[in-house]
Amino acid sequence: MGLVWFLGWFYFYLLATASSLAEKENEETVLNQSGGGGVRMTIHHVHGPGSSLAPQPPVSFSDVLAWDEARVRALNSRLTKKPKNDTRYTKSVSVPLKPGASIGTANYYIRVGLGTPPRYYSMIIDTGSSLSWMQCKPCAIYCHVQADPIFDPSASKSYKPLSCASSQCSSLEEATLNNPLCDTSSNVCVYTASYGDSSYSIGYLSQDLLTVAPSQNLPGFVYGCGQDSEGLFGRSAGILGLARNKLSMLGQLSAKFGYAFSYCLPTSRGGGFLSIGKASLAGSAYKFTPMLTGPRNPSLYFLRLTAITVGGKAVEVAAGDYYRVPTIIDSGTVITRLPMSIYTPFQKAFVKIMSTKYARAPGFSILDTCFKGNLKDMVVPEVQLVFQGGANLNLRPLNTLLQIDEGVTCFAFARDNGIAIIGNHQQQTFKVAYDVSTARIGFASGGCN
Repeated sequence: MGLVWFLGWFYFYLLATASSLAEKENEETVLNQSGGGGVRMTIHHVHGPGSSLAPQPPVSFSDVLAWDEARVRALNSRLTKKPKNDTRYTKSVSVPLKPGASIGTANYYIRVGLGTPPRYYSMIIDTGSSLSWMQCKPCAIYCHVQADPIFDPSASKSYKPLSCASSQCSSLEEATLNNPLCDTSSNVCVYTASYGDSSYSIGYLSQDLLTVAPSQNLPGFVYGCGQDSEGLFGRSAGILGLARNKLSMLGQLSAKFGYAFSYCLPTSRGGGFLSIGKASLAGSAYKFTPMLTGPRNPSLYFLRLTAITVGGKAVEVAAGDYYRVPTIIDSGTVITRLPMSIYTPFQKAFVKIMSTKYARAPGFSILDTCFKGNLKDMVVPEVQLVFQGGANLNLRPLNTLLQIDEGVTCFAFARDNGIAIIGNHQQQTFKVAYDVSTARIGFASGGCN
């Protein structure tokens, strides 16, 4: 009863302050322990092979782009507002990844186990989030519809709520940009994870056993046990945070496997992976660029874009424009955003080549540059994104363009007045490595195999 009253009160507080099936679990494997160890988990596309989590009802592409805009606004807000004054927004393991369209979102998810005995859930992975959370019974206020049964803490022998005086509770402000609160009737810490698009989760800060592979688990995993979760989470059970923060899943697993991870985000035709641990950096010819830190949000992953080429020719951008705008690489943003000073000459250079072969079509939502034709039949100039130190993404046609309808294909970049964001569409089929321990980000081509 205490939490119901508390969450009811807190809901109005937010308005006033600014508004188990085990067969798939064996996909996870343990990486070679000689390199520090780790776990590799499978990522599946929502509409890919083996996916059973198709959106219900189907999600329109215009909705996906609208949600993407909300994501970008939230990231911009986090970089332009002081965290303490803004409560509105807030060794190695490898896991298979799937694009989140299959669970009603535009992001990617993995399957992990929680509790003793473990029950398995489809969870969105997010490099922009620190705190992980999962919907929990009794859903005191509201739980969105999810594909898996809702987690029942009372059925887990290892579940433990964390007190208001715990060190983990004190760390919530840094992890969520929201102050922790206390349910005084039970002395349990209450978290708020809010995302700037009216999506949020509120509930008890808790600990339980996290299982990432049949033989790999993390006792005392800190996460939010959600009692009121509303917004754009599709049919997922919750979110797994991969940001640079001690409360993120990555931060908590780093003591066991090393502070690093890599992934390959698949298209709808295949599977990908998430690998956690130092061993995840081995076996691929990564080209690295420095991992930078933003002073307002040190948990996000920044890097420096230094050039863009189209058809082998550098786009003419005014000196210093690349350095004036912060660039984030993000698993949760779909379409890459670029500031006008970079986007405009880039778009013009691309159109100059494409318009000799294909007629223009009307723009679609945030995609202002479209052509008549189907992607599979198009001859597309190579686009290269170059980063500090020489690391690069040599984009294939599927990374550069996006077919939105029969006979209509659009330039998969959008303009933005704030930050630059390298979205997940441009990352698809590339291996991306985050070596947090030595502050570097790497890229390798070759697909997700």
